[in-house]
Amino acid sequence: MKSTVLITGANGQLGMCLQDAAPNYPEIQFVFKSKEELDITNAQDLETFFHENGFTHCINTAAYTNVEKAESEPEKAFEINADAVKNLAIVCRKYDVTLLHISTDYVFDGKKQTPYTESDQTNPINVYGESKLKGEQYIQDLLEKYFIFRTSWLYSQYGHNFYKSILRMADEGKPMTITTEQIGTPTNANDLARAILEVIKQENTQFGLYHFSNGGETTWYDFAKEILELHQKLDSVKLVQTNHYRTFAQRPEYSVLDNGRVKRLSYLKTVHWKTALSQLINQCK
Repeated sequence: MKSTVLITGANGQLGMCLQDAAPNYPEIQFVFKSKEELDITNAQDLETFFHENGFTHCINTAAYTNVEKAESEPEKAFEINADAVKNLAIVCRKYDVTLLHISTDYVFDGKKQTPYTESDQTNPINVYGESKLKGEQYIQDLLEKYFIFRTSWLYSQYGHNFYKSILRMADEGKPMTITTEQIGTPTNANDLARAILEVIKQENTQFGLYHFSNGGETTWYDFAKEILELHQKLDSVKLVQTNHYRTFAQRPEYSVLDNGRVKRLSYLKTVHWKTALSQLINQCK
């Protein structure tokens, strides 16, 4: 049976990567909806839309992702990352739709010094992480047919992200002071998009929580350095490292994800973050 898949938040970073990947999956019928076209905070609109369409899957890429701003807008962060996710879970349960949802490494406090597994204790230290964790809990409480993919440091050629910010500042000739305080794994959103679609294509029923990121670990400073080096801009900008960079929101010092569970799905492959970065640059040439 052909899968019919709804993608919410389709004009965001991951949504755009899914749109790029979609032609490689002719066995899947896609319905892409931006947040303007389908507001997941509106339970009645969701109910009507699901009632009128026979979806088999829903990929929720709609999210409030501004970690800093969430501290001063907690209600908005929880409305989109938790309450709206609850709305989705309710309609997915009613219409027997498998929900695939994106979460974050920021559900952890960063005090561990080895990669986090799916069974590790969550303890978010900022509003963004708290709101994303609440969304996870709603899904787990309400649904049996779901996949939650926690990912980390997502970037791509689309949207607002660290990769694009570094290139913009380099083009503007701005000096950059980048922190070495945090260790994590940059993840190419195109890789995550393909992984999600493979799960649907393979008709996977091993539902539950998965960690998906690229491999290895690094600091924001070393990620910035690699971006500039691969774009041959390192010699033309002033890049300074700091071990204390003040931010409004607290951030986990170590949030590397253990990809062991996702690797056991034989059809999914993860690559090192440096490989993924060079692949994106080659793709965009």
